Amino acid sequence: MDLLGRPLVVVLTVLAIGTPTATYLLWSRLRGPRAVRVATRVGLLGLSQVTAVLLVAALLNDYGYFYGSWAELLGGSTTDGRVVHSRSVRSALAGRATVTLTARSSGDRVTPRPGIATTPAQWRTRGRLESVTISGGRSGLSEHAFVWLPPQYYQPAWAHRTFPGVEVLTGYPGNDLSLVNRMNYPQVVQQQVAAGQARPVVLVMLRPTVVPPRDTECTDVPAGPQVETFLAQDVPVAIRDAVRVRPVGWGAIGDSTGGYCAAKIAMMHSDVFSAAVALSGYYHTLQDSTTGDLWGGSRVLRSLNDLEWRLQHQAPPPVSLLLTISRQEHGKNGYADTRRFLALARPPLHVDSLVVNRGGHNYAAWDGELPRAISWLSAHLGTTV
Repeated sequence: MDLLGRPLVVVLTVLAIGTPTATYLLWSRLRGPRAVRVATRVGLLGLSQVTAVLLVAALLNDYGYFYGSWAELLGGSTTDGRVVHSRSVRSALAGRATVTLTARSSGDRVTPRPGIATTPAQWRTRGRLESVTISGGRSGLSEHAFVWLPPQYYQPAWAHRTFPGVEVLTGYPGNDLSLVNRMNYPQVVQQQVAAGQARPVVLVMLRPTVVPPRDTECTDVPAGPQVETFLAQDVPVAIRDAVRVRPVGWGAIGDSTGGYCAAKIAMMHSDVFSAAVALSGYYHTLQDSTTGDLWGGSRVLRSLNDLEWRLQHQAPPPVSLLLTISRQEHGKNGYADTRRFLALARPPLHVDSLVVNRGGHNYAAWDGELPRAISWLSAHLGTTV
């Protein structure tokens, strides 16, 4: 029986109803010594609680598609699937913003990892991770981020070279620490570079929830926070002014809401971004209790933030996208939505896909996809000069 789908929910529903009913009917009919009757009653009560908890867990998993199979739930691999290749483009940028680089503090709670340097002496071999505050001159917004500079940044042979920049975005509400401690972006990049599957890049890891708790969907809200401007213009300019990173040919990558945001800022700002990866992303506008009205009541503005609508009604932008998804991700934000977007894509937009047979909307699935996503993204970024 599959982990996702109606059969498991039906079975657990029957058990969740049946076990309390059986407990009620058998309660006064149990025979035997007192200790046996007490133990049996306690066991029936416990079984009723367990079946109820399992039913709730199954319903939540069906809603969020966190785990796509029993193997994944138990820690199995979800790395099936292959990338369908395409190509990319890039152009120019202007703007003003600032970034304050600070030493990592204990308050950031970054867990030291084997692939990340903890002292300046290790920067040439393991790269440098810094806690930063990025303040946007255009948007007026500020947000914490982690910036990782690759080992090559500190090596003599690369001393006068600039590097492609990559914005790495969490889902909603998100925590930028998860990009370092859980998804291990710096280590994955280093592994792919060492294997000859990627080029060195500067990672800017942050959450798109710039004005918590509101989910702005990376939108410039009328008379509200200009989050699209912050992510698409302020962040690249701030990092460019602070470190040796190229002003154009940037990349973006994110999961879930971060995937939507990555695709969105690349498509709407092809003068800055040449490529983006959406890990289990979606491609239409959302409105719920976490977003509120992001468009000031304007249907036109809502449509302009709908990536599928843009492909249907506007000239496609000259960027490259990689969309990853599992066939087991159902619902309006899952596999069907990705297929719809793929069907709408046309040149000069080039869309690649990485579709896996099994996997949920969770870290386990994205862990299996991330190495290939990093390699793909590296191949579609601006060159290091």
